[in-house]
Amino acid sequence: MSTWHSLPAPGGSVLADEPTAEDLDRIFDDGLGEEGDLADYRRARHRARTRRLATGAAGLLGFAIIWQVAAMLANSVFLPSVTQTIQTLAHYIDRPYPSDGSPLWLDAAVSLRRIVVGFTIGTAAGVILGAGMSASRVIRHLIDPLIEVLRPLPPLAFIPLFIIWFGIGELPKEVLIIIGVAPIMAVSTVAALDQVPDDLRLCARTLGATPLFTLLHVQIRSALPGIVTGMRISMAGAWTSIVAVELIAATNGVGYLIMQAGDYLNVALVFSGIIAIAIMGLTLDACLRGLLYLADPGKRG
Repeated sequence: MSTWHSLPAPGGSVLADEPTAEDLDRIFDDGLGEEGDLADYRRARHRARTRRLATGAAGLLGFAIIWQVAAMLANSVFLPSVTQTIQTLAHYIDRPYPSDGSPLWLDAAVSLRRIVVGFTIGTAAGVILGAGMSASRVIRHLIDPLIEVLRPLPPLAFIPLFIIWFGIGELPKEVLIIIGVAPIMAVSTVAALDQVPDDLRLCARTLGATPLFTLLHVQIRSALPGIVTGMRISMAGAWTSIVAVELIAATNGVGYLIMQAGDYLNVALVFSGIIAIAIMGLTLDACLRGLLYLADPGKRG
C-alpha cells in the first residue's frame, strides 16, 4: 500500500494533492524505492507541473484583462486593446506593411533565420573557446582578459562600426549576434566544465582515454546541462541584438516592421511585432528546455 498520503510535510502537516518542488525533492531523497511510491511520486510531479502551467496561464490571462481595461480608459491611438491587437496581427500576418514591404510572417522568418545562424555560430565558437580555456591554463590566461573586456560591452555599441565595415546586409547582423553570444557561452562552458568532478576525468584517463577524448566524451557531456543553461541566457541577448540592429540598419525583419509601424503611429502593429518576437523567443527557449531535458537525466523524473 502506498505511503504517499501519510507522509508528513515540513511543519507537521500532511502533504496535499499538489506538492511543491521542495516536497517532491524531499520525498525522493527519503528513499521511496517501492514501485507504488515511485508511481505516486511521478504522478505528483506531473500534477505539480500542471499546476505551474495553469498558474502561468492565469497570470497571462490576468495581464490581458488589465491591458484590455486600460485600453478602454486610454486613447486607442496610444494603447490599442487586446482584441484590436489580435485583429491587426491576424490581418498583417499575410499582408505586407508598408505596401511595398513584406508580410509579418516573412519578416518573422527573416529575423528567425538571422538568430539561428548567428546563435549557432556564436554558440559553437563559445563552446570551443571555453573548452580550450578549461583544458589549458595557458589558453585560459591568454583569452580570459579579452573575454572579460568584451563580455560587459553591449553588442549594440558595435552597430555603427559594423555598418561602416560590412554595410547593411546580412553579415553585420549575424556578426553582431555572434559577438554577443560567444563570450557568454565561453564563460558558461568554462564554469560548467570546472564543476565536472575530477574523478570522471581521472577514471577516463586511467582506462586509456586521450585528453581530447576525455574532454569531448566525458567532461563536455557531463557539463551539458550548464552549457545549455548558458545557451538559454545568451538566446535572450541574441534577440535584443537582432531587433535593435533591425530598427537601425535593415530593410526587413520584425524590428524593421516595428519601426515602420511606429513611424505611422500604427501602435497595434507595433504590439503585434512584439508579440511575434515573444512567440518566437518562447519557442526557441522551449527547444533549449527540451535539450536540457535530454542532457540532464535529473530533469526527467
